[in-house]
Amino acid sequence: MPLPLDHFTSSRYIVFMKKAFADSFARPQFAGHETFPLRLLWLKKAFDAVAGGAASGTFQEQDAIARFGVGRNMAVSMRYWALASGFLEERERTLRPSAFGSLILSDDGFDPYLERAATIWLAHWSVAGEPALTTTAYYAFNALSALEFDPPTLLAQMEALVEQKGWRATKGTLKRDIEVFLRSYVRRSDSQVDDAAEPLLAELGLVREARFGGWFEFVHGPKPTLPDGIFAYALSQFWDRRGGGASALTAERICYEAGSPGRVFKLDEDSVVTRLMSLESLTGGAWVWTDTAGLRQIQRVAEVDPLALISSAYGRHQEGMAA
Repeated sequence: MPLPLDHFTSSRYIVFMKKAFADSFARPQFAGHETFPLRLLWLKKAFDAVAGGAASGTFQEQDAIARFGVGRNMAVSMRYWALASGFLEERERTLRPSAFGSLILSDDGFDPYLERAATIWLAHWSVAGEPALTTTAYYAFNALSALEFDPPTLLAQMEALVEQKGWRATKGTLKRDIEVFLRSYVRRSDSQVDDAAEPLLAELGLVREARFGGWFEFVHGPKPTLPDGIFAYALSQFWDRRGGGASALTAERICYEAGSPGRVFKLDEDSVVTRLMSLESLTGGAWVWTDTAGLRQIQRVAEVDPLALISSAYGRHQEGMAA
């Protein structure tokens, strides 16, 4: 039988996990992807279409569909994933490149053709770090208490959450969303799969088939391909979302709280602490690690420009990280 709980599960983690949907979040989304996972080339295509003015709203414009060379449903899916991954944003029903989208995907950007792991980690952070557009992915990474899970159990938990919250979602919708989640993150074994059609997020190897038939497991560990700059950017966002204006965050919260870098990136506690200890150097002293009387925390002495953190992940250092 699969192991029921993470090896690090404790009463403190259970408290953090139960808070995953305890806030005022009230508008889940279990559709929009049209049953397609995010593919390798989609983000650049969607970004170019918006930046070049060929698509500004629905991605159902004839010019946009012709430009993509795909059917309507796939074009709609491209739009959904470009928003969910944070490379595009929508304001007043108009799409525009996000700040980091332009920094990375413009033709002279850091990684216009998504050849760097940093870009994929950044997309994953946007998908699994907030529940607004990708509620199932957020739940799976932040609210499941086990490293190993099977789709029926995940479905039952999601149904219970929907009923508890009074959300409107059918069992069929939830089941399809779980299938897309798994297809997005689990590598396919078929060697004949076209690289361009391979799900982008599966490149990270965060979810894999378990040794038990029909089960899957999260891969928990240090994540050597995750740049410190992307970890720091994620921490900056988590701090703004959950920190409540605090000047310090404990290592415990950064490791275990729902929506934290530790949960979303599936990092073990030692790996999180090691990264936190390096942030003073990365931020030029704006963030400082302290370990006093058993209280391990990171202190924010000065604000840091989030785009500078992302730039550092690509070996580009903007002048002065302090915002």
